[in-house]
Amino acid sequence: MLVGKIQKRVIIRHVAFAVVCMGFGWFLKAKLTPPPASMGAMAGGEPMVLTQELEIRNISPKKTFIGHVEPIKSVNLMPQVTGYIEKVLFEEGSIVNEGDILFVIEQERYIANVSLREAELASAKANLVRAERDYKRQSSLSKQNYASKATLDNAESAYLQAKAAVAQAQASLDLAKIDLGYTEIKAPISGRIGKALVTEGNYVASTLQTLARIVQTHPIRVAFSVTDKDMLNMRQRYDSKGSQIKTELVLSNGTILVNNLRSRFSDNEVNSETATIAVYAEYNNEKNLLIPGNYVDIRIGEAEDQIALLIPQGALAQDQHGNYVMVVTDSGIAEQRRVELGEIIEDKQVVLSGLSPEDKVIIQGLQKVRDGQKVRAQLVSDNAEVK
Repeated sequence: MLVGKIQKRVIIRHVAFAVVCMGFGWFLKAKLTPPPASMGAMAGGEPMVLTQELEIRNISPKKTFIGHVEPIKSVNLMPQVTGYIEKVLFEEGSIVNEGDILFVIEQERYIANVSLREAELASAKANLVRAERDYKRQSSLSKQNYASKATLDNAESAYLQAKAAVAQAQASLDLAKIDLGYTEIKAPISGRIGKALVTEGNYVASTLQTLARIVQTHPIRVAFSVTDKDMLNMRQRYDSKGSQIKTELVLSNGTILVNNLRSRFSDNEVNSETATIAVYAEYNNEKNLLIPGNYVDIRIGEAEDQIALLIPQGALAQDQHGNYVMVVTDSGIAEQRRVELGEIIEDKQVVLSGLSPEDKVIIQGLQKVRDGQKVRAQLVSDNAEVK
């Protein structure tokens, strides 16, 4: 009987110890576990929210195409006469102007040829004077019946041949002068000249040999292709507005050239193989940033920018009265703002009215606040980094 009583006491002590441990554990849990946010709010605490500034963006519609830069004019310089190159009068890679002398081919024999043709012309003119006098004399004698008809005909023929000889000599002289002029190769256009493909001392002939190449760089042309649908859209959108468009050229290094368009025109037919039509746009290029042969992105849009306010779609809420957002004032008060919405761009919502650029909208914790409530706000950037 004594053993049974001892066992009961031991069991009671173990049970009592277990109950005390469980009670202490619940006590610690209650002390260490924070109250839920809703309870904190009900108890008068300030709820924590995340806010974000409004994005201000130009939402004018733009269409991007890949353009190829090409010169409006380009010239391959070729010799028109044969001879040795005496002088190269330009710096390779420089800008040359129309009329600049670039190459000089040996001129001595062409100068001598001009002198020879001048002498031939003088001789032909002297023969013409003699033949003309003889013809006039024979014509006078023939009228007085002192000269035969055959003699007059011979004199007239000699006179006409002398006139033809003068014309021939004059033509030969003109050709000689032209050849002499070709010994100076001049720039037919203004533009940037490339490498001299033939240097001093080399013999050139009037063949298809190229001496250098000039490309016009200002103005310059950008060619790109658009679909027939895009072409119709652009004509309906821009031509009706008097060509009030804005173009941006994005260079390979990211540089953007804005509104230096001079003119544009499209090809006269659609390419049946690609279902596209070529468009050619002429641009100013005073700084020579557009290089023939390069590829650029060309953006075409409205001439006037459409600046809009954008907010994350997560900041929007809706009730029976319509759409609204919650903003946090500088004093930390949550305010409800009714908004008029525009289109959705990417993951953002355009707000047409109801907000100001300096507002900060609540993007997280919206369900925990009410209009006029004091809140603790934390501002985050667009990439969710805490500021």
